[in-house]
Amino acid sequence: MDYFNTDIQTLHEQLTSGQLTATELLEQTYAGIAATDPAVDAFLTLNQPAATAQAQALDDAGIAVDQPLAGIPVAVKDNIVTDGLTTTAASKILANFEPIYDATVVTKLKQAGAINVGKVNLDEFAMGSSTENSAFKVTKNAWDHSRVPGGSSGGSAAAVASGQVLMALGTDTGGSIRQPAAFNGIVGLKPTYGRVSRWGVIAFASSLDQVGTLTRSVRDAALSLNVIAGHDDQDATSADVPVPDYTAKLGQSIAGLKVALPAEYLGEGVDPAIVAKIQQAADQLRDLGATVETVSLPHTKYAVPAYYIIASSEASSNLQRFDGIRYGFRAKDVRNLTDVYVKSRSEGFGPEVKRRIMLGTFSLSAGFYDAYFKKAAQVRTLITRDFEQVFADYDLVMGPTTPTTAFKIGDKVTDPLTMYMNDILTIPVNLAGLPAASIPAGFVDGLPVGLQLIGKHFDEATLLQVADAFEGANDYLDQIPGGAH
Repeated sequence: MDYFNTDIQTLHEQLTSGQLTATELLEQTYAGIAATDPAVDAFLTLNQPAATAQAQALDDAGIAVDQPLAGIPVAVKDNIVTDGLTTTAASKILANFEPIYDATVVTKLKQAGAINVGKVNLDEFAMGSSTENSAFKVTKNAWDHSRVPGGSSGGSAAAVASGQVLMALGTDTGGSIRQPAAFNGIVGLKPTYGRVSRWGVIAFASSLDQVGTLTRSVRDAALSLNVIAGHDDQDATSADVPVPDYTAKLGQSIAGLKVALPAEYLGEGVDPAIVAKIQQAADQLRDLGATVETVSLPHTKYAVPAYYIIASSEASSNLQRFDGIRYGFRAKDVRNLTDVYVKSRSEGFGPEVKRRIMLGTFSLSAGFYDAYFKKAAQVRTLITRDFEQVFADYDLVMGPTTPTTAFKIGDKVTDPLTMYMNDILTIPVNLAGLPAASIPAGFVDGLPVGLQLIGKHFDEATLLQVADAFEGANDYLDQIPGGAH
């Protein structure tokens, strides 16, 4: 199966008409993974026996016309729990963890007939921007195997961009869907906080984490969001807001829409070649009938320090449960209870996770809480207000997804501050709980550039409408790794 030259809707039509069976599609998908993944290293675990049985059951029952994801092979980021299928969060401490239930998003995909072909790599506990922090392997960029795929959903992005699957689930805490999507030249959608259930997602920072999708096309993203969105009683942060048909506005004119371009997103630290691509994208949106005007989001410069204090503090709290007692890795050669805790966590967690736990514990400690965590929470409010003021006059915000294209493997791994700054353009969205997507916007020196579109709360439909219009005005979907661009 050539996933570069098809989409979910086309496959759905072939499956419902009998031109293709779910079993045939799955077999071809696994053949593609076997041929491609040794060079890309996206997958950690394959789900072959269960996936084969599911495909056969779908073929026996027949695929319903109103279930576009039925029979479609998908990949799942390995911090989203899957019943009976190892879920590691790319961490030694959970290397052999087999959950006894499915995350809500996995259940929704199963109910829609989508087939989980396997679990894909990430930065350990989703902490990182390059997928170099995995305990198991370093995933490669689909366009250049000497470069990082981004992170933390690097495995999800590389699996889609290299043509192994059409859709993968990812999670986004500070840009972890959009940044790897930009680096790999695909569509990465982070929905509004609360739009998609987090139940069954191994928590990093609970007030920031959000499940989303990585796909090759905007329409595939809309079809996927139709399935995974919705209220969930098991998730207290899930929003009870009606779910529209996200494909309804695709193809509609964007004439009359107002788009804001923040000056701060094109400033110091952003590669001038990427700025030029975003200015070009703004001109294209104008040609399509939208108004694009420069605005200011003045508190953007404080987003990274505020984010890392809040995210690390929440991580410090969430990761207390990995103590060597209840489940997961337990150290050998321990003499007392303190040894169990200290050695299990010291040996089980990687350096980046330890760094963030220590930063978070310090930020929450007596004498420092007001100076750090409380101040960061106040900055978060200011950033949210910046967006509210802009959205009073505009339908959408646009800008680059990342300040640079994908960097070389190993280039930034010893410099955590430089690595953290790589998320400067995506982090404000998570702090404000807004929906956003990264879509392909061309190439710089043969490497993909991402255009970030940010929408109003729960207005993914308009976001996807504009993304689809921009996608249709370009031929970036036709550009594939190894091809001419």
